[in-house]
Amino acid sequence: MKPLSILVADDEDSIRALIQHFLGNAGHTVTVVGNAREACDVMAKQRFDLVITDVLMPEGDGIDLITELKKVQPGARILAMSGGGRYLEGSDYLKLARGIGAHGALMKPFTWAQLQAAMDQALASQPA
Repeated sequence: MKPLSILVADDEDSIRALIQHFLGNAGHTVTVVGNAREACDVMAKQRFDLVITDVLMPEGDGIDLITELKKVQPGARILAMSGGGRYLEGSDYLKLARGIGAHGALMKPFTWAQLQAAMDQALASQPA
């Protein structure tokens, strides 16, 4: 896989650090933020090949981020991830994210192999 510019939006420090470590070691340029608002600020200044976003976050969730990303960087690929929440199972949040435009989905917790497979899925899925 060629080196990619990747934005990771997740409110959990440990998840951001893990993904940054995995992807940085794989040769990708990784920017990490803690919520959708920060992600939108960064997307206004920088282009990304792939955006990996948690679906549930405070201060703007992944659904808001996916919607905004489709407007400002329509060529970026989107990988949504979720471990579930108070009202729905993680798979339900991921179905919602796919329904509004995510190209791939990943359940938390995940392994490096699962992250790679989900990234491959998101990157292989071409816009209609």
